[in-house]
Amino acid sequence: MDWRDLNRFASSDRGADFYRTCLEYGQTLWRQRLPARAILCLDRAWGADLSGGEDILKEWPLPYDALVYILREAPSDVFLGNPRVHFQHYADRLGEPRIEQRKWRSWACWALSCKARPDLPRDPKHEVEEPSLEKIAEMLDTHGHAGETALWASALERIE
Repeated sequence: MDWRDLNRFASSDRGADFYRTCLEYGQTLWRQRLPARAILCLDRAWGADLSGGEDILKEWPLPYDALVYILREAPSDVFLGNPRVHFQHYADRLGEPRIEQRKWRSWACWALSCKARPDLPRDPKHEVEEPSLEKIAEMLDTHGHAGETALWASALERIE
């Protein structure tokens, strides 16, 4: 797989097949020891246009656990970047479609990144109020899929 597998999807065709392809390509990149690029594929998966009831989500739930796995297991000799800063900036700069849903998913990923990798610094020049875990949960309840907040909270709780 390569980037062309994702680029074949038109912006109006970002449903279940797009979601599956994002996850598969992310796994391919992970196996190639490219964790930063794998995380970008997870970003794309979270942006898929899914209502929450699709069969693919029963088999492959939103990839909060996958993000934590990458953050915790990325070898120290490969480029990870700073996912904490990435998600902080991403949450603050999103456009349509589904801005609020994608924004709060990004903040959820930011919280996972902070807890899984406390060694990663924040961006002190990025002047944005970082939300509390309670606010993230409230907004995922409002804008996410049914059960998404519990899925995220479960991933957060499993971080040692």
